[in-house]
Amino acid sequence: MTVAATPAPSPATAGEQSGVRLARSRRNAELSLLLLAMVLVAAYGATVEANLLDTVTPDFWMPAAALGAVFLGLHLVIRFLAPFADPALLPAVALLNGLGVGFLRRIDLGEAAPVDRETLAIFAGIGGRQLAWTLASVILAAGLLAIMRDHRSVSRYAYTLGLAGIVLVMLPAVLPSSISEINGAKLWIRVGGFSIQPGEFAKLALLVFFAYYLVRKREVLSLASRRFLGIDFPRGRDLGPVVVVWLISLLVLIFEKDLGTSLLYFGMFVVTLYIATERVSWLLIGLVLFFGGAYLAYVLGEMVGGPFANFYVRAEIWLDPFADPTDKGYQLVQGLLALGTGGLFGAGPGGGQPDILPEVQNDFIFAGIGEEIGLFGLSALLVVYLLIVERGLRAALAVRDSFGKLLAGGLAFTLGLQVFVIVGGISKLIPLTGQTTPFLSAGGSSLMANWLLIAVLLRVSDGARRPVPGSGGKAARPTGGPPEQLHGAPTEVIKP
Repeated sequence: MTVAATPAPSPATAGEQSGVRLARSRRNAELSLLLLAMVLVAAYGATVEANLLDTVTPDFWMPAAALGAVFLGLHLVIRFLAPFADPALLPAVALLNGLGVGFLRRIDLGEAAPVDRETLAIFAGIGGRQLAWTLASVILAAGLLAIMRDHRSVSRYAYTLGLAGIVLVMLPAVLPSSISEINGAKLWIRVGGFSIQPGEFAKLALLVFFAYYLVRKREVLSLASRRFLGIDFPRGRDLGPVVVVWLISLLVLIFEKDLGTSLLYFGMFVVTLYIATERVSWLLIGLVLFFGGAYLAYVLGEMVGGPFANFYVRAEIWLDPFADPTDKGYQLVQGLLALGTGGLFGAGPGGGQPDILPEVQNDFIFAGIGEEIGLFGLSALLVVYLLIVERGLRAALAVRDSFGKLLAGGLAFTLGLQVFVIVGGISKLIPLTGQTTPFLSAGGSSLMANWLLIAVLLRVSDGARRPVPGSGGKAARPTGGPPEQLHGAPTEVIKP
C-alpha cells in the first residue's frame, strides 16, 4: 500500500497549529496608557479644587506630574528589564494609585482652613505622605524586577519564605495589644511613630511556598477516593495540608480578631490548590471548613467570649448595624449612608462629606470615594481592578512552567479577593474587616506589598510573552505537551 506524503505546512499554518504568535514588547502602548491615566488623575485633581475652592489653582497638575514622573521611571525599568511584560498592568495600577493620592489630598484640602487651601503643598498631609510612599513602593518594585530576572528563581527559597510568612502572620497575635491592635484588630506592629502591617508581606511569601509545594504534590492531591453527586473527592489522608492552613486561618481569626485576613490566607491556598489539581471538591471542602469555623467562632463568642468576643461583636454589627447606629454600628451606618447619598452619579469630586466617615483614609476609602463619584464611578474602579486580575490570570495561562502558573494565578486571585473582602464589608455583604483597599487606602505597608505583587506579575508575564529561543522571534502559547524543566527537575504543565 502506498501512503501519499503529506505536504509540509506553510509557516503561517505551522504557527496556527502550534499556537505561536509573534512576540511584541508593546511598551509604547504602555506609555500611551500611562499618560492617559495621569491625565485622568490631573482632571480629578482639578475637579476637586473647583468644588472645594471655587477655582482651579495654577498648581493643580503638580501631584499628577509628580506621580507621572515616578511611574515613568518604572516604565523605563520595565522597558529594559522586562520588555515583554503585560502593557496594561502598570497603567491600570498607576490610575488606581493616582486616584488614591488625589482623594487623600482632597481630604487634606477639606480639613484645612479655607484661607490655607490654595497654598497647601503637594507633600503636606495624608496625601503628601501617600505620594512619598508611592515613590518608595515603586522603587521597591523596580528593585525586585532588577533582582528577580526569572520568576522561577524565587522557588529556591520557597521553604524559607513559607516559614517567614507564618512568622509574619502570627507575630502581631503574640505581641501586646498596646503595640499591635488598632480598631479591635491585631494586625500591626507599632514602634514609636512607625507602624507596619506584616501580614501584607506575608501573603506574598506564603503564595511562593504554596505554588512550590503544590507543583510537587499535584499528582497526590489530584487522586480521588470516591465520587459523590458527580464530584470526585480526595482521599482522607491528603486533607492534611488543607486542615493545617485552615487551623492557621482560624488562629488568625481568633487571636488577631480579623475575618478578612483569615479569609484571605485560607482562600488563596484553596484556590491555588484548585488551580493545581482542577478538582472542584477542594473548593467545596474549603468553603465548608471556613464557614463552619467562622460559625463556630461566632457561637463560642456568644457563649464563652474571651478571644471569640471581638468576632461575635463584629458579626452582630453586620447583622443589624442600625441597632446601635451612634456607637458600635456608627462606622458601617455612615458608610452605607455615604454610598446611598452618592447615588448613580455622586456629588462630584470634592462635593461630598468624607470627613464624617471614621477611618475614611483607610478601611472606608471606597465609601468616601463612592459618595463623590457614585455607583457608575465605583463600577469603573471595580472594572479596573477586574482588568488587573484578568491580566494576571492571562499571564498564568500563558506562562510555560507550572510554578509560574500557580504563582501568577494565586497572586491575581489574592488581589481580587482582597478587593472583594473590603468592598463586601463596606456594603454589608460580609462583616467588616481590617483590610485596606489595594492602591487606594493610605499606608505604606499595603502599598509596598501590592506593588511587589504587581512586580511579580510583570515578571511572570514577561516570561510568558518572551520569544522562545530558536523560534525566530515568536512566543508560543502553551497547549499542553512535554513536561517543562524547573531548575532541572521535570514538572507537569497544568492545562489552562
